[in-house]
Amino acid sequence: MTNRSVGIKEVAVAAGVSVTTVSHVLNDVSYARISAETRGKVKSAAEQLGYGPNRLAQALRTQRTGMLGLVSEDIATTPHAGRIILGADEAARARGYNLMIINTSGSASPESRDADVEALLERRVDGILYATMYHRQVQVPVNLGSVPSVLVDSVSTRGSITAVVPDEEGGARAAVGILLAAGHTRIGFLNNTDNVPATRDRLRGFRATLTEAGLDGDAAPVESEISEVQGGYEAASRMLRREDRPTGLFCYNDRMAMGAYRAAAELGLSIPGDLSVVGFDDQELIAANLYPGLTTVALPHYEMGAWAAENLIDAIEGKTDLALMALHPTILDCPLVRRDSVAAPAR
Repeated sequence: MTNRSVGIKEVAVAAGVSVTTVSHVLNDVSYARISAETRGKVKSAAEQLGYGPNRLAQALRTQRTGMLGLVSEDIATTPHAGRIILGADEAARARGYNLMIINTSGSASPESRDADVEALLERRVDGILYATMYHRQVQVPVNLGSVPSVLVDSVSTRGSITAVVPDEEGGARAAVGILLAAGHTRIGFLNNTDNVPATRDRLRGFRATLTEAGLDGDAAPVESEISEVQGGYEAASRMLRREDRPTGLFCYNDRMAMGAYRAAAELGLSIPGDLSVVGFDDQELIAANLYPGLTTVALPHYEMGAWAAENLIDAIEGKTDLALMALHPTILDCPLVRRDSVAAPAR
């Protein structure tokens, strides 16, 4: 609990420094030449005394409210993508900011999205995060650039706003790589049919990794369906009935992998004895609860939310230039999550 009766003068006396030094430390003034030891003393004294900053006074002095807006395109109602919000919220709180969330739909009209952003601007947020539930290009609201803004899991069709996205191609390379490392040379890909960056980049990573391993990546089997359980089942059923049936499957996402498990069972194939399977997304309710547990690639939802909030706050406080960062999206790693669905191919 903060103690409103304690002021900055009391903190300065306790730390043995000037009021100016306390102000610079607690407001994280970038140009202040203050040693790490002194900064530690000030923060320790403030914590021990229960000092809390006066938000109203700060707002009057800095013209900032300490509020960030987050426009959520469906992610607030999507369990695995919801970690974007958690990452952004925890990063914002660590810097003394709070998050105000508006949930919208990916199918909402441009006018509706403009109104959502306007609602945040009317509440004087210092900056806005605009997050989508899956990696795609978006036509951003025309008023989004009124304050510092960052796109999360999406890029602007105009290319003028800083964005953070997952490394789709790198994740595919990791997925195919673990199958190659286990000894598989006949590897198939169950891909999505939607024309989104993940569809294209995961296919590129699949083919490139096989080619670099000395295999014919362009000739490797690919079956495309909707990226749901039924789509995975149908695509896997066709692929596993081929005369040159793959011994390893890379699936566009964990839902398609679940469908592949069903198709393999119907054909009497055991996982991983007869068929190794790797997914993508690490949707824990699926991947960790399939039997055997699904080896997959995790999307960095939490990390994207945290990165976006950190860099947005840096821009608000004058520590970074979002215009320069907007030239290229920041790409975050998609780490491999090992479980039990990959083994050496049967001899």
